[in-house]
Amino acid sequence: MIIQREIYPKIKPYLFSKEAVVITGMRRTGKTTLLQSIYDDVSTANKLFIDLENPLNQKFFEETDYEKIKFNLEVQGLAFGQKAFVFLDEIQFIKNLPQIVKYLSDHYPVKFFLTGSSSFYLKNLFSESLSGRKYIFELFPFNFQEFILSKGEKINFPEEKKSISETIYNLLSRYYEEYLKFGGFPGVIAKKTFAEKKMALSDIFSSYFQLEVQQFSDYRKTTVLRDLILLLMQRVGSKIDITKLAAELGVSRPTIYDYLGFLENTYFIKLIKPFSRSQDATIRGAEKVYFCDTGLLNNMSKPSDGAILENNIFQLLRPQGEINYYQTKSGAEIDFILDKKIAYEAKTQPTTQDLKRLIKISRQLKIKECYIISQKFSILPKIKYGFNL
Repeated sequence: MIIQREIYPKIKPYLFSKEAVVITGMRRTGKTTLLQSIYDDVSTANKLFIDLENPLNQKFFEETDYEKIKFNLEVQGLAFGQKAFVFLDEIQFIKNLPQIVKYLSDHYPVKFFLTGSSSFYLKNLFSESLSGRKYIFELFPFNFQEFILSKGEKINFPEEKKSISETIYNLLSRYYEEYLKFGGFPGVIAKKTFAEKKMALSDIFSSYFQLEVQQFSDYRKTTVLRDLILLLMQRVGSKIDITKLAAELGVSRPTIYDYLGFLENTYFIKLIKPFSRSQDATIRGAEKVYFCDTGLLNNMSKPSDGAILENNIFQLLRPQGEINYYQTKSGAEIDFILDKKIAYEAKTQPTTQDLKRLIKISRQLKIKECYIISQKFSILPKIKYGFNL
């Protein structure tokens, strides 16, 4: 069953614009399926879908004369004398592709839809050559609503401001437990048994490591990068100490920064900065680390229930805007602040004291809206669940 991703309505207004549409994100998040859905929705016969992971298809774009590339596409059935649509999947396999896209779209009425597995490569590929000529969209693993749809359930989720009753909580909580444990990768969700899901998660990590790390990166000490991932998993939701990480792995601080940048730009992790009204203070503070998916996290380490919940809430908030955290020197904290406007604190089973503390700190920060995100059912006010984020 094909699930329409929630990002699709954001892409739809640009289906017929002149600019290229670029969809990026970690491997196995469904970029190819989304691209195929867009292809099916573009109602013209003058369109072409090419998988660039196939070495035979890569040859179409290896010409130095871009007119020969145009000829190669014409042989495949594309007519450049009228509006044409070209869909290219996994563009990181073609190093000069931005220049090709720029040339063809400048000289002919052709619209490009492109996917790539990481911003690490796209930032290198798409420098000034397509400045002002592209729209970039990030695709993440399924959120909980998409997860529910993939299970064949049709549930009308409560309005954003409406609290969830215990009846609805009980209906959704069993699904949420599975979502927390195995995450939101479409290929994992589709597996029927827990053993199959674990194997699928192992395969996702192996694919990431073999293709993103070993094939495309220029890192010689890939075992150090692997060990860094394992160390970070032990620190999920915590501030990272670059000096300690460097000492444990026997490498320099610049190397750690370089590896962290790689992991972040290939969507495997995300580092979030502390909240501050001052931009300088935000930049100076230590960053917290979260992972792309709780399924991978659970499959490779043994985090606490609280750490898994917190990482999952991060996943659900990530597509919604800028995320920061707040922590005072005395230890008082707020897990997430979204767009400097809404405060969220994740708790497996919140208490009245947790709520009072959250409200107090939020008021001090002049943040008017705040919620506790609970894993267990709670009758406290200002409660949300992963279901209705």
